[in-house]
This record gives sequence, structure tokens and C-alpha cells, in this order.
Amino acid sequence: MIVYDGTKKDFLTSVENDTIAVEIENNIYAKMHRNTAKNEFRSWENSLEYMYKVLNDVTIPNDAGIAIEYNIPQTSKRVDFIISGYGEKKEPNVVIIELKQWDQVKEVLGEDALVETYTGNAERKVVHPSYQAWSYSMLIRDYNQAVQEGDISLFPCAYLHNYRRRENDPLDKEQYLVYIDEAPAFTRGEAIKLRDFIKKSVVLGDNKELLYIIDNGKIRPSKSIQNSIASMLKGNKEFVMIDEQKVVYEEIIATSKKCMQDENKRTIIVQGGPGTGKTVVAINLLAELTKQKQFVQYVSKNSAPRNVYLKKLKGSIKKSSVDNMFKGTGIYTETDINVVHTILVDEAHRLNAKSGMFQNMGENQIKEIIHAAKCSVFFIDESQRVTTSDIGSVAEIEKWAKYENSEVIYMELKSQFRCNGSDGYLAWLDDVLEIRETANYDLNDIDYDIRICDSPNEVRDIICERNSIPNHARLLAGYCWDWIKEGKNDTSVHDIKIGDFEMSWNLGNSTTYAIDDTSINEIGCIHTSQGLEFDYVGVIIGEDMRYENGKIITDFTKRAKTDQSMKGIKTLYKENPIKANEIAEEIIKNTYRTLMTRGMKGCYVYCVDKKLGEYFKERVR
Repeated sequence: MIVYDGTKKDFLTSVENDTIAVEIENNIYAKMHRNTAKNEFRSWENSLEYMYKVLNDVTIPNDAGIAIEYNIPQTSKRVDFIISGYGEKKEPNVVIIELKQWDQVKEVLGEDALVETYTGNAERKVVHPSYQAWSYSMLIRDYNQAVQEGDISLFPCAYLHNYRRRENDPLDKEQYLVYIDEAPAFTRGEAIKLRDFIKKSVVLGDNKELLYIIDNGKIRPSKSIQNSIASMLKGNKEFVMIDEQKVVYEEIIATSKKCMQDENKRTIIVQGGPGTGKTVVAINLLAELTKQKQFVQYVSKNSAPRNVYLKKLKGSIKKSSVDNMFKGTGIYTETDINVVHTILVDEAHRLNAKSGMFQNMGENQIKEIIHAAKCSVFFIDESQRVTTSDIGSVAEIEKWAKYENSEVIYMELKSQFRCNGSDGYLAWLDDVLEIRETANYDLNDIDYDIRICDSPNEVRDIICERNSIPNHARLLAGYCWDWIKEGKNDTSVHDIKIGDFEMSWNLGNSTTYAIDDTSINEIGCIHTSQGLEFDYVGVIIGEDMRYENGKIITDFTKRAKTDQSMKGIKTLYKENPIKANEIAEEIIKNTYRTLMTRGMKGCYVYCVDKKLGEYFKERVR
């Protein structure tokens, strides 16, 4: 959907009459029923004045098409500015421009395509503008049938009109060049350069014809994106399905096909505990359904599994449009009904109600996902809800499926491929953590290497030994130690100190802690390990869980101040202490259950509370 469209002449006239921002505002209300914030209105006024200067050239045809705020159909993303026309040989061309009002940028080391700038009233990590422009063009190319069949060429770029470039500028660091080559970044004082960039592609006007073609193009994955995801998966042993994983996979394929044929909405709930292969099934579905010309997206609230599995797929490939198939769960707040053919929701227990940076967008992520997809698939383990904002549950999915008139289908993954295939270990863990009573009081006849250690140094030594094959072992901890801001990217700054033991939390400048070679020198938390697996894990249980008078006691006041998973619990405690303690207990126990089930072959535990350690030893014996 295009919010504003016109010719170059129309656009220049509207800017000269100071009406362009008002026209956009009125169109957004008419087409999207959404009011415009003041800062957004001002940004249009500011940025479009600069675009007026760029386009005010007689050699750019007056009947070239202009689109402002083009909503890419399969996302909540909007392209800021589009210019359409024909080249010298009458080939159809479109220039895509990402407009930025930034006046400062900092390089972010160790994280692909990220920079730091002041936005949303704070310093934040965001994607490099060249990457953003390039990724938008790839989305349009890969999923717009009219662009594919019409052989329309897309030329992305970014325009930071307030940004003063300097020598050795962070915007131009080597790590960003792969994206700048595809989408040049123009800055303050470079209006002429941007104009020349446009004039290379737009020689003849199209009177908005190409804009109409793009806006009405059907969604269909391109052959290149089908081949890319299929080739990445082929021969990749990380994603080989076995036994009932294959059964569930085939059933979901059949159900999704049925949705495409009879146009009825269906919601599939796939329940499975740790290590049952939920993610493996999801990634295989992503590849196969895309191959069948469906528009499919893999989404997860937690970025850790999303980033890790994407990197495992891509290997050494840095720039790939497959990136656009992996999304966060908050992108559907403004998506129309049935826009996406199939949405695969991994770690569905981590879904939130609200979306956005400030948790102020949308109504409910589950509702929005079901609404946006003909077929929605939720992979869920209710025992892995680990924050106060996690709302993912079977009942919640059922409620919104009924609201959206979507048939609910239930499936289950039972076989454990983690914990040496041992359901017994998981049952023992539930019993020992007093989550639920089971028949597994001890670990007799259970083939799993579980040890309770007397010191964190002992745990670290075992994990370092087990990591002789890199990335097969990791040290994890409950969130009971503050993250020292000044040392967030420095492994020599030790956040976690227990007696003579000192280590750093996992570094903030990496999104793939689980598979980074240097991560053995850091301690991971629930947010960087959930949804992932290792051969062996060492787990440090902090002061938020102890053993008293024959019972396990949880204490949310011992959580780190920097931990957001308990947000709002102190306020609730003042109003309703019983309910607050119940919620906190579930989160704390689920957190340690999740950490202690990341290891496929073994788990080594140290408890800060000595009585808890003795209790665990007793239960292990």
C-alpha cells in the first residue's frame, strides 16, 4: 500500500505550498485509520524539503512517479521514498530511498550491519541505513510477482541529510561496505551526488505506471529465494529430521496446503519439551513451503535462536536476502488479514501482548499472528515462560484462534533428543525443582551426566574440558548479577563474582553467543541460551533460589537490577504479595529448568546456597 503517490511535478508543488506533510497525514488516516505523531509529521516536513532540493532538476522528468511511505505488504515496514521511471533503453527502474534525520553514528563491532545512534530518546542499536535500504529492496524483489515478471530493477540508497560525513567516518567502516556497495549512503552536502544517482536510472517518466504495478503485485517468493533457502538446508546436518519430527513436518505441510486450497484459516499448536526438535521442524518447513511458492516467515520473540539458526544456515555467507525470512514477533501490528501464507512461531511461550520498543504497539501478538496468516503454527513449551511479559499458552492461542475463526489443530513432539533422549531426567528435574510431582525421585537407570559441584571453579573447569570440540559446552547462570554497563563489550570486566571466582556475562556486541568461538570465556544467561542446545552445560544457580525447612524457596529480590524479566513484580507485590510470589516462583523455577535442559549429554551445577546444593546432591544420589 502506498500512502502518497504523485508525479515529480505534483510532489514539488505540494512542498512549495507546504501541504505535503498534511497530505500524507490525511492519507494515513484515510487508508490506515491511524493518527500521526507530531515527531513523525515534523520528520516528513524536514526530510521532504531536502528531497525537494534533490529533485528540483529539469533533467529528472516531471512525470516520474513519486511514492512516499510505501507499506511493504508482507511486513509492517514502510519505504520512505520511491522514484519510478525508465532508463535510456526504456527499461523499468525504481529508486528506493531510506531517509534518516540522524546527526551522529557510532560503529558497533562484532554485530553484522548494526550501528548506534540517538533515536527514540536514547542511544540505541539500529541497522545501518544502507542495510535497511538494501533489505527493503530485496523484500520487494523476492516477494513481488509483478517486479519479478516485469523485470523491474530496484536501486536502493540512503540519504542522511543532517549527517556531516568526516574522514574515516564510522558510517563507512569496512564491515558495512558490503551493504554500502549495494545501497550507497548520501549525507549532508551530497544532494548533487544523490541527484546523479537517481538520474542514472530515471531518464524517462512513467506517470506512476510502475508504482501501480508494484502496489498491485501479488506476493510470491522468487525462484532465487526458493533456491537460496533450499541450498542452505541441503546437506546441513544441523537440520536433519528424524522419527516423529518428520511425521509432524508432513502433517503441517498437508495442513498448510489445505489452507491455500480452501482459503480457510487454520492454527496449529505443536507442543514439545526441551530438545524435541521444534526448531528443526520449523526451519525445514520454512524451506519446503517457500519452495512450494508460499510466502512463509519464521518468527521468534527471542532473537538468540533466530540469529543462531540463521547463521548456521548461511555459514560464511554474509549478505543474503534469506535474512528477511527471519523476523521478530512484533511485526504484524498493522498487517492485513491473510497477507502471509504461513507463519512459523518458534518459542511461542515467549510471545508478548504488546509490541514495539516501548511495548506500546498493537493489541496482542498471538491475535496479530493468527490474523496475518492463513496458516499459523505455534511451537510451544509452557514450562519455558521465563518473564512477566510472556503470555504464550495453549489457552491463549485457542482464545484468539476462535476470535479469528481459525480452526485449531493439535500436534505433539515427544521424543527427547536432548538430555541423552531421557524423559526421565526431565521428570526428575520437575520433581526436584518442585514444579510438579513425578515418579522420578532419583536418577537411577537414567543415562545422563548430572553432577552437583562444590564450587563455580569446578563447573568452569569441567565445561572448559568438555569444550575441547569448540562450541559444544557453555557456562550459564541465573540472572542474579548486574550487567556492568561500562564492560558490556569487554570480557576482562567481570560482572559475576563468587569468592575467588570471576567471569563476565556474555558480551553485548554479539547476537550469536551460543556459537561464537570465544564465548567459552563468558557466562550466558536465559536470554542468550533459550531455544538453543549444547552437548554440555554448566549452570550457576544464584541467590534467587535456596533450600529452607525442607522446601525450595524462590526470592525475586535477589535478581539483578538490570534484569527485565521481573519487570512490574515489585509493584504487584505491594498490591498482592501472594500473587506476585506465585508469578515470581514460576519464572525463577522455569528459568533454571530451561538452563538445566540446554545440555544434550550432561549438566554440571553449582548452587550459591549451600543447603540447596546439598539437597540437589541428595536427590542425585
